[in-house]
Amino acid sequence: MKNIALVRPNVILIAFISIFIITSTGYQAFTQDYKIKTIVIDAGHGGKDGSTRGLYSTEKDVALKTALRLGKAIEQNLPDVKVVYTRSEDVFIPLYDRIGLANKVKADLFISIHCNDMPVYRSTIVTGYRKGKRGKRIPITETVSRKSTSTRGTETFVSGMGRMNEQDEVIKRENEAILLEDNYKENYEGFDPNNPENYIILSLMKNAYRTQSLKLAKMVQDQYINVGRIDRGVQEKSLAVLARAGMPAILTEIGFISNPTEEDYMNSEAGQIEITNCLLKAIQNYKASVER
Repeated sequence: MKNIALVRPNVILIAFISIFIITSTGYQAFTQDYKIKTIVIDAGHGGKDGSTRGLYSTEKDVALKTALRLGKAIEQNLPDVKVVYTRSEDVFIPLYDRIGLANKVKADLFISIHCNDMPVYRSTIVTGYRKGKRGKRIPITETVSRKSTSTRGTETFVSGMGRMNEQDEVIKRENEAILLEDNYKENYEGFDPNNPENYIILSLMKNAYRTQSLKLAKMVQDQYINVGRIDRGVQEKSLAVLARAGMPAILTEIGFISNPTEEDYMNSEAGQIEITNCLLKAIQNYKASVER
C-alpha cells in the first residue's frame, strides 16, 4: 500500500473554514460586525436599449420609475444604508458597467429591476380567396406577428452556474483591499488574499454569493406571493448584468408589460407602491437575517 502524504494542518483548517462559509453566510462570516451599508439599484435598459414596450409604456420607463421609488423608500426606512443608482434618467448604460459600478462602490447588494415580456411569434393567416384556373379558389395569405397577452406573474433571477467563473477575478481584486486596512488579520481572522492556499476560500466565495443571491431572490418572491402576485419562481440564468457581481445580486421581473392588466398595474400608483413595498420588505428581511 502506498504511503499517503499527510495534509498540512493549515490546509485542514482552511477546509473547515470553507465548510463553515458554505453552511453559514458565506464570505460574510469573515467579518465580525457585517452590515448592509450600500445597495446599488439598477433600472433595466434605458436610452437606445428600450424597445420593449406594452400598449402605451416602455419597460425602461417603468423600471426607472420603480427603481427611483425603491431607492427613496430604502433611504426613508433604512437611513443607515446608502443607495446608489446605475442610472437616474433615460440613458444607455452597458451591462458590465452596471455591475462594475456596484463592484467599485463595494456594494453589499445589487438589485436590477425589469419588466417581463413575451416573445413575438409569426404565423400565416388566410385573409381571403381569389379565383384561379377553372374556378379553383386560391387562398390569399398574410404573415402576422403576435405575442401572448395573457401570461403574467413575477420571477427573480440570479447568476447561473455557467457564468460563475467570471466572478473569480472580481472577488480576488476586491479582497486585495483587505491588506490596506489596519489590523486586517484581527478583523478577518488571518485571512490573506495573497496566500495561495486561500484560493480555496476564494473559489468558494462565489458559491457564497450564489447562496445569498438565492436567499434574497426567494425573499423577494415570497413578498410578491404575499400580495397575491403569480409566482413564476426563482431561476438561475446566464445573465451578463449579474455575471461579474462581487456581492449578492438579483434581477427581478416585476410583471409582464405584454399583459395589459399587468401593464396598468405596474404604471398605477397603487401598483408602484405595492411593488416597492414588496422589494423593501424583502431587503429588510434579508438585512436582518445577515446582520444577526
